[in-house]
Amino acid sequence: MTTTPATSTNLPATLTSFVGRQRDLAEVRRLVRTVRLVTVTGVGGVGKSRLALRVAELSSDFFPDGVWLVDLASVWDPRLVAATAAAALGQPDLGTKPVLDVLTGRLARHRALVVLDNCEHLAEASAELVARLLAACPGLRVLATSRRILRVVGEHVHTLGPLPADSQAVELLRDRVVAVRPGFRVTEANRAQAVRLCVELDGLPLAVELAAARLRSLTLEQVVERLEDRFALLTGGTTPRQHSLIGTVEWSYELCTAAERLLWNRLSVFPGGFGLDAAEEVGAGEGIATHEVLDLLDRLVAQSVVFTCDRDGLPRYRLPEVLREYGAIRLAESGELRRVLRRHCEFFLGLAERLALRWYGPGQPEALARLRAEHANLRLALEQPHCPQGALALAAALRFHWFANGFLGEGRRHLHRLLAAAPEPTPARARALCTAAHLALLQSDLTVALPLLDEAERLGVQAGVQGLRGFAALLVDRPREALAHYRNALDLLTSVGDTSEQVFWLFQMTITQARLADPRAIDTGRRAVAIARAHGERLCQSYASWALGRALWMNGDREQALARTREALAILRDFNDYIVTAGALDLLAWDAAARGAHERSALLLGAVNALFQATGFAPLSDDHARCADTVAAALGHKAYERALAEGGRHDSPAQAIDFALGLDKAAPAGRAESLTRREREVCGLLAGGLTNRQIAAALSLSPRTADRHVENIMSKLGFRRRTQIAAWWEQQRAA
Repeated sequence: MTTTPATSTNLPATLTSFVGRQRDLAEVRRLVRTVRLVTVTGVGGVGKSRLALRVAELSSDFFPDGVWLVDLASVWDPRLVAATAAAALGQPDLGTKPVLDVLTGRLARHRALVVLDNCEHLAEASAELVARLLAACPGLRVLATSRRILRVVGEHVHTLGPLPADSQAVELLRDRVVAVRPGFRVTEANRAQAVRLCVELDGLPLAVELAAARLRSLTLEQVVERLEDRFALLTGGTTPRQHSLIGTVEWSYELCTAAERLLWNRLSVFPGGFGLDAAEEVGAGEGIATHEVLDLLDRLVAQSVVFTCDRDGLPRYRLPEVLREYGAIRLAESGELRRVLRRHCEFFLGLAERLALRWYGPGQPEALARLRAEHANLRLALEQPHCPQGALALAAALRFHWFANGFLGEGRRHLHRLLAAAPEPTPARARALCTAAHLALLQSDLTVALPLLDEAERLGVQAGVQGLRGFAALLVDRPREALAHYRNALDLLTSVGDTSEQVFWLFQMTITQARLADPRAIDTGRRAVAIARAHGERLCQSYASWALGRALWMNGDREQALARTREALAILRDFNDYIVTAGALDLLAWDAAARGAHERSALLLGAVNALFQATGFAPLSDDHARCADTVAAALGHKAYERALAEGGRHDSPAQAIDFALGLDKAAPAGRAESLTRREREVCGLLAGGLTNRQIAAALSLSPRTADRHVENIMSKLGFRRRTQIAAWWEQQRAA
């Protein structure tokens, strides 16, 4: 039997040390192990999120099926809370069932911890989500952070107060000042001033961090005097602790240069963090040249106004929510809000269109990761009312994001709304009609899809409409009609010299020909794989390899069928594709059953069932049922059900693929000899969660050199994910 899948997590790497809070830490850790819902409450800036993340990090061993962060800070529509949670857990929204039903079905058999962060502005929707999850998933625990309690039955509340000003707050101040002023020490001579400063800041960690950034150039006494003057100006309407935070934020804002304040304001429009390119495009304008943005951004980082972070391996920036809210108020007061929002929309439209144009080529995993990281920004751009045609063009350009990143339901809702809001017969509408029809067909919704295709054809779309009509014909079991449409689509693409997009319709054609037992399916599949390889395209290459494997299997060439299927799975490790992964595993299960390896077949069938259950779709062929009957008869009912359940624990594509290819077992020792001394140093830092940029700083390397070392390590070890390196590194140390 197989082992339990490795623990999964999406917790961000921590870039600063965790200071103090030992009693709070111990108590909340105890609670998450003994009760099902813990809510950490407290005022803004008190450190609720930081404590929750630290508890989650230290509790991972207790939750073998995953520790997950769901951050609601960038979500403002209560209807999107469940979808945000599902996306954070890697659960795609592909089928027609409500995504929360699918998510609870998956989590019902797992022991996991979900950290639901920043709930206060969506308290009712958060409470509803938590109640549903806890009722349906007996092994699930939830750790929430909110300025308001959720009022869910069974909720245990831990109120987080400020740090003790004369001890832990001073230690946090010292720790953060050392980062910007390495020689700083808290001594007998200056301790009284440090305590006085922390008392003025009421021990609020965010306020302490902002003040610490100012000690780069000011003395403790100067900072205390200036803050006391600021606090004296605050009047009624806020609590003393709010005085401390508001006063510190305002003081930090006023100490910024005019250009720094402008950038702070403009960066507040990013609800989900941002990359440097977005900051340069949106932050530049009157008062700031594009080439000045990087320097200004670095200055805001040094002042603890902007923080660096890492998502899916992408370096990003973010403003703490309190500082983003403050910047948004100032931006609205400045009269710049509409112009900045327009630049925001234009940037993300340009990004989406560039990625769509280059889709059938190299870099697909990176493109999908970038779009996942920008999902909150994409939502904001799609919901702006001042440019419906631009929003429609954006929704169309996100075609691959909607289905390959698992946002089918959300994409359909955006497209339906925007098509109604922008009825003019423009090229953007034509593209959006095709995208909307494609998404509808992926959910077998022909009633919606066919009228959309009719209108797209009237607006001049040819190849895309023909291909999608083939897809529609296949859904109603008219494979010969489907083939005719696919041939038309291919001919149209050939006539305009577009060879890259042909791979998608050739993949569909291979599946259709195999369904008809047409021996030409093998040649079609090989042609699709060859075109994909020629263009450096990966996702459709995996689809085509899987389709070719099915065709070869049906033709009796099992050895080549398995080779192609494993090739498809190796590529799919870089994606989160449930449907084709399940189809490929299904073929491996058929092979195992044919060889008499019935327990292995049952384990694979369990993984297949779990993947399909997570999408709401059914297995793709009658061979699945025949294989299941054969294996159940060979093993007996109890052994078969036991193996199915065990295999079903591999319920994400990554876990299922690693199991099927034997990659869930520990990496063999001895590979360390292939690494140079420097690469071993880099490997240790990688295993510790550092980004390439942090590794460069830690080892005094140039960023390019650090990148090269990381690339060499990944190549030598045969790993694609940092989590695999972390597990392997621990094994090396133990050995």
